[in-house]
Amino acid sequence: MKILRLLLPLILVVLAGCATRHQAADQRQAYVAEDTSRTVDLTHPPRDMWDRIRRGFAIPNLRNERVDYWTDYYASHPQSVLLMSQRAGKYLYYIVDELNRRGLPTELALLPFVESAYNPNALSRSQASGLWQFIPSTGLHYKLEQNWWRDQRRDPVASTQAALDYLSYLYDFQGDWYLALASYNWGEGAVKRAMDKAAEAGKPTGYTALDMPDETRNYVPKLQAIKNIIARPEKYGITLPNVSNTPYFTTVHKSRDMDIAVAAALAEMPLEDFQALNPSYNRPIILAAHNPALHLPLDKVGVFNENLESYTGRLSSWQIYHPKKGQSLASIAKAHGITLDQLRQANKLGSKQTRATTAALLLPAREAPSGGLMLASYQAPAGEPYARPETSQAGTPARVSSRLNATDLRPKPSIRTHTIKKGDTLYSLARRYNTSVDALRKLNNLKNSSLSTGQRLRVPGTEVQG
Repeated sequence: MKILRLLLPLILVVLAGCATRHQAADQRQAYVAEDTSRTVDLTHPPRDMWDRIRRGFAIPNLRNERVDYWTDYYASHPQSVLLMSQRAGKYLYYIVDELNRRGLPTELALLPFVESAYNPNALSRSQASGLWQFIPSTGLHYKLEQNWWRDQRRDPVASTQAALDYLSYLYDFQGDWYLALASYNWGEGAVKRAMDKAAEAGKPTGYTALDMPDETRNYVPKLQAIKNIIARPEKYGITLPNVSNTPYFTTVHKSRDMDIAVAAALAEMPLEDFQALNPSYNRPIILAAHNPALHLPLDKVGVFNENLESYTGRLSSWQIYHPKKGQSLASIAKAHGITLDQLRQANKLGSKQTRATTAALLLPAREAPSGGLMLASYQAPAGEPYARPETSQAGTPARVSSRLNATDLRPKPSIRTHTIKKGDTLYSLARRYNTSVDALRKLNNLKNSSLSTGQRLRVPGTEVQG
């Protein structure tokens, strides 16, 4: 009996140890699955961006029914995955490069799949915006400018820097990537309160055990599902688009006011592609006073600078008017020769608003951009309707639907030829013949901007001197 009393404490310690080990094992089972990074062949450089992302996987895999559900869901929607992946292609190199520079897991480059479907103009019901879906207050905390002119939550560079700063802070705060990601979705305060409540009740405080909203409970499983598909797309019958492991865009700074449509034309880019890299602007004009950062594809920087240097026309078809507080909108419109509706449309003002409440208003310039530059109609971000005032032949603004493009607004051209001389460029010829670079390319089946002396180009128009 004496021996039993001596052995009893030892038996209790052993049993407690076994229980602790079993509890830890149960907790780990939900968090750790096979490590996908172990399946990557590291004997050669990354073949593309997807390969590079796989090599940097560092967050333990999650395996549970929710992960299975979302993996099956994405795999059953291959077109959606393809669309998101194609959008991502413009931004992945920059994001992954920043993750590598900071020593962060490359799974985080997949987070915008969950947040915004890699749409920089995505806007949620809670007013979260951009690739990384910052709400206004968090965006301001991380110095993302949000005003009448622009919203940097939509800027792919500024928002990525802010998102990685925030995620780094959350990981340092929580010490666990699952809890950090839950905090990114729900807020670190809400996650901390849920953990404290679980601890007080003697319950586990890990991500899978917390009492959370459904959106947060599904958040990490969605990311894991995307990770599963990116890790082995062929297993799920998914074809990923080719995304080269090279920079797609770079940033240039310009010190002149410039219409977005003009900037796109100078870069010889479709307006939609230009706006995909520069979605932060709320207005159709980029102000030099903001020290704007223009993101351009690497192969467009040279042609943009060359065209800008040679262009002699106006760079903006807008002027900025600073109204007196409470000034009548009708009087402003009348003084500038436009209708009240046009003034409201240009500045996204409600139909019931009758007086100026902002420090600035946009008005059509007296003189539109010249030089034969063909401007596509401006499309407002986040799908907002927008009509840009154009000047008619009589000098009065004519309302032009944003659904019309430059081709819709000019007559069908006849065709003549031009013989290329030294110094000719597609842009100079587009100005000369009052057409666009894209029209010249399509008409002559050109794949780039290279021209040879003596080459004959087909050009639209009837007043051609070739």
